[in-house]
Amino acid sequence: MNKELHYILRLCHTLCNKKILLQTSTLGLSPGQPKILEFLEYHNGCEQKEIAKACEIEPATVTNLLARMEKAHLIERKQLNGNRRSLHVSLTNEGEIVTKQVLKIFEEVRKKAFEGFTVEQQEGTLRLLTKMFDNLSD
Repeated sequence: MNKELHYILRLCHTLCNKKILLQTSTLGLSPGQPKILEFLEYHNGCEQKEIAKACEIEPATVTNLLARMEKAHLIERKQLNGNRRSLHVSLTNEGEIVTKQVLKIFEEVRKKAFEGFTVEQQEGTLRLLTKMFDNLSD
């Protein structure tokens, strides 16, 4: 196997995504929706533009994903203070149930990825990857 950083990171990302999407698709979710649900778990009632920025998804794509999620009764969008340009997104009861299932899937994939790692190695890996992200974000 190629030992270059970009190659290993891409492979890990691809395999992680495949495992997550395989399981979340059984919940009726399309790519992009699981991370929106995860974001809403911690930022319920936020604006659409916050979701786009935090999830690194184009605003138009977020609009389409949210429309499908609203149709599936996972979220609701409401105008606040009469501002038609600012929609606030909240999980519905059904959305909260699906979100719990998504978070369980994320945890299962995390456990698989860290199989055989000590707690210290897990923390160190996350710390180093975060540092790499910070370095590349400049």
